Amino acid sequence: MIAGEASGDLLGAHLMRALRAQSPDMLFYGIGGEKMSEEGLASLFPYYELSMLGFVEILPYIFNLTARINLTVEDVIAKQPDAVVTIDVPGFCSRVVEKLRKAKLKTKFIHYVAPTVWAYKPKRAQQCARIFDHLLALLPFEPPYFEKAGLACTWVGHPVVAETSIGNASAFREKYRISEHTTLFCLLPGSRKGEVERHMPVFAQAITLMAAQFPDLAMAVAVPKNVMAFVAPYFEGCPFRAVVMAGEQDKKDAIAASNLALVKSGTVALEVAMAGVPMIVAYRVNALSAWLFKRMSLTKYVNLVNIVQGKEIIPELLQELCTPLMIASAGAHLLSHPERQRAQKNQAQAALEQFLPPRGERPSDRAARTILRLLASAQAT
Repeated sequence: MIAGEASGDLLGAHLMRALRAQSPDMLFYGIGGEKMSEEGLASLFPYYELSMLGFVEILPYIFNLTARINLTVEDVIAKQPDAVVTIDVPGFCSRVVEKLRKAKLKTKFIHYVAPTVWAYKPKRAQQCARIFDHLLALLPFEPPYFEKAGLACTWVGHPVVAETSIGNASAFREKYRISEHTTLFCLLPGSRKGEVERHMPVFAQAITLMAAQFPDLAMAVAVPKNVMAFVAPYFEGCPFRAVVMAGEQDKKDAIAASNLALVKSGTVALEVAMAGVPMIVAYRVNALSAWLFKRMSLTKYVNLVNIVQGKEIIPELLQELCTPLMIASAGAHLLSHPERQRAQKNQAQAALEQFLPPRGERPSDRAARTILRLLASAQAT
């Protein structure tokens, strides 16, 4: 199993648990984070080394990534697994699988989380069909894109929506002695070191502006351990209460307890939407990467809720709009207009319902069943 960022680590852990429940003797190897480690995976190397996004942004890490690709390929060839399940991070995973295909292994290659061919670079569907045996999709409208290219694809549902619990708001406020009357602002700046370094100066200035408008403001800042050391100094000696944390449960509780969230675009925005917390999505990449993406993009939005609903329900402040003043203004506007908060919550909940699999099944169980069925079929032939 190969996962390269926090969201993939969570999906991988859910899948490992589901596979073991259906096939208790299964052994796992590969690359993953803390969640997958809790399920028994000894990661080949730190998974966050693969956690990169963009075009220009990855250039300084090309040599290290190439070395990690080769190390992963060597490890898979040495272990001769029945299946290789790659989770998201398509750039790294596709290169690994392409090399493994040349080794003529008797292994099934399954990719979990369909590349967003409906958003940009649709020709990636053909590439996936060439190297993978099966694709597990999170969204119901994705399979036809890949089936048209000749790749078997199963919609399993979105585990973050169907299998992630909502936090305990009162427990968080009680634990950190934050009054129920205090305006709590949750900051979720991301899990990749590069994007956190890029966003924190902007986010910190925006928070300072917000604090001037809302004197009772308190902050809850949730980040993975691998970026904690970079984020924490921004809140040392700040004039308002700030709680910086790295635990998964604390993150869930902080989201649930918050009046507003500022979210780096990504999977965590779904967790915020599930909790019914109003949010702003902000993101900035290298200018050349942004230009390239804009030229290739087939959708107006980056947030899944907005994409599914076909309109901007959740404010998106991207690139030149991702400034301290714009973020602070959007946050103040949302906090000052309860009717807009209610509208965002209701429309987001309607979008999330489309991510749930039929008959109340768990996405991880559907994914595990598909993988085991594929392996059984291979053994029978």
